[in-house]
Amino acid sequence: MSTLLRVENLHVSYGGIAALKGVSITVEQGELVAIMGPNGAGKSTLLRTLAGLNTPRQGAVLMHDISIAGRAPERLVAGGISLVPEGRHIFGSLTVEENMRLGATTRTGKLAVKADLDRMLALFPILKDRFRQRAGLLSGGEQQMLAIARAMMAAPTLLLLDEPSLGLAPLVIASLYETIAALRSTGLTLLVVEQNIGLALRAADRAYVLDTGRIAISGRSEELRAMPNLHQAYFGAVA
Repeated sequence: MSTLLRVENLHVSYGGIAALKGVSITVEQGELVAIMGPNGAGKSTLLRTLAGLNTPRQGAVLMHDISIAGRAPERLVAGGISLVPEGRHIFGSLTVEENMRLGATTRTGKLAVKADLDRMLALFPILKDRFRQRAGLLSGGEQQMLAIARAMMAAPTLLLLDEPSLGLAPLVIASLYETIAALRSTGLTLLVVEQNIGLALRAADRAYVLDTGRIAISGRSEELRAMPNLHQAYFGAVA
């Protein structure tokens, strides 16, 4: 595998508050890498910075060994990075179709966009059923599916998912992660922020645990699953 994304010594601050303090991670082509950690650890800040929504104070972000730190979000989307934000942020007054087509605004090839639209509707049949409905009428799980489909309409090589399971029922979460696995099987690379440790480690190849803005521990998922004190040490409770 070749390295798709490399983050080196990343520092990000909000005003005078340091949110990320020297974070370094790598993501290989075709991997699913999980970012875990307690609330306030800096997980969403990391993804927002990779998507161009935060400007790093220090450090490097490289994709295919090309520096992308500080680029505008639309340039990053055009360059292959799509973010599914925490809370989904779909446009409730627009239809499912309109939301999906918004994801393809940086693309010019109509035939390729139509092919990807059909592919997403095949992957998420419920969206095909709701295609002309306002997105605000969808359930939470359906909105999460729409948010992922919209991000995929940009034809990313790297998909960033911020807490995709948040607020969803267990059966919906299981279905959602089956879809994530299906996307990954196409060669897509994923970086997923997930607070559910068991879920994250079952899905991911490797994982990083963030704690107060720093990488506390990292490794292969099977190595982290074998650590009996992982949950208690970093999440404050026994799994």
